[in-house]
Amino acid sequence: MTAKNSTPIVLTIAGSDSSGGAGIQADIKAISATDSYACSVITALTAQNTQGVSGIFSISPEFVEQQIDAVFNDLNVQAVKIGMLSDVQIIKTVARKLRQYKPKHLVIDPVMVATSGDLLLEKQAITTLKTLLLPLAEIITPNLPEAAALTGEPIPKTESEMNALIGKLRALDTQNVLLKGGHLESENTSTDLLITKDNVTRLSTPRIHTQNTHGTGCTLSSAITSYLAQGYSLIEAVQLGKHYITQAILHADELDIGCGHGPVHHFFHGSQFIPSPTPLSIQKIITKSQVDVEHE
Repeated sequence: MTAKNSTPIVLTIAGSDSSGGAGIQADIKAISATDSYACSVITALTAQNTQGVSGIFSISPEFVEQQIDAVFNDLNVQAVKIGMLSDVQIIKTVARKLRQYKPKHLVIDPVMVATSGDLLLEKQAITTLKTLLLPLAEIITPNLPEAAALTGEPIPKTESEMNALIGKLRALDTQNVLLKGGHLESENTSTDLLITKDNVTRLSTPRIHTQNTHGTGCTLSSAITSYLAQGYSLIEAVQLGKHYITQAILHADELDIGCGHGPVHHFFHGSQFIPSPTPLSIQKIITKSQVDVEHE
């Protein structure tokens, strides 16, 4: 664990969501709610709300680089989370700067499609993402459509089809993958698979029926990054992140935001979020959902 006098600092490199539910805004909320300090590099501005994305304006690669340099030259960044990177040149710039600064932890949420279905990543940029950025990551956190795009396979419709993607995802040039099963809406559970070189850990919670799921991927990946920055192991960080996003979704209907897919409730606890110190005790602090952990 990190020393008590060491502030865990997390950098999020992602796009801005003008409605505040996803992107940089969701990242900063999740990092703050899980007790780390958030700083940011904005890669794109989006005009969006809970009903969809109406415009994307990419920041120049030169200014993205300037932001990264400003952060790393002053702050002791323990972990970096990467979200929306809208074009090839920005991906190349971010990859080059990360190779320069070598953060201890790197989590990549390969943002390609918004909750509304809008495309957020240029198709030709996917190859660049796979070859330049994914090899640098400690873990990537694709949802099912994103995993399909990364592997060239059809989008899974069942949990068995989700399991069939494990081999293809292991073949990617990256260390670990958290495959998120939230899109399997016909299932009674929401199951994610933590895929490492040697095993698969299954994390499952009862499915929560709400349309307020805007920013779930951003929130989960940011929470995982926050816990890594605090010194938790990968499996601990993933389990704690899963608990946090489950509770944020569970409390989402307490908010009344927009007319479409509203945001999750990042600050459902009303005060500092205190996680379990070990992965085994995570079950003890869950009230309305249970995290099931199984090994392949």
